[in-house]
Amino acid sequence: MDDESIAVRQATIFDLDRIAPLFDLYRQFYRKPSDLALARRFLRDRFEHNQSIIFLATRGDSTAVGFAQLFPSFSSASAARILILNDLFVLSEVRRRGHGSQLLAAAAEFGRAIGAVRLTLSTEVTNEAAQALYEGTGWKRQTDFYVYNFPL
Repeated sequence: MDDESIAVRQATIFDLDRIAPLFDLYRQFYRKPSDLALARRFLRDRFEHNQSIIFLATRGDSTAVGFAQLFPSFSSASAARILILNDLFVLSEVRRRGHGSQLLAAAAEFGRAIGAVRLTLSTEVTNEAAQALYEGTGWKRQTDFYVYNFPL
């Protein structure tokens, strides 16, 4: 496997130190301060409590280059399981090489395998690169609902 080829697999807690730096960079992309200890703690808690599913993209030399994190949830209207694709990140130096698409495909395959009826995600209105990736891989933008948040 050369540097352009990657493998995508479901991560385990043993991958924590490989994923945490990527997660820290992901948070920085969303204008959060760098805090590797926080990133590691957050991910460790998700693993220890089985609260998320993480897919890891690695180069042939096992260097981590991207990840996708899914949170299990449910749709009351569908009376079925759904997955929230909360996080998708690929290192800037290897973007536009299909790695994000491979992570999305792994997430979809996992969702089908567990009987989920859909994956859902949200992204910033200004994140046009991500929107192009999602739409280019078959995701449909929802136009019939508004999303509201209540700060606590």
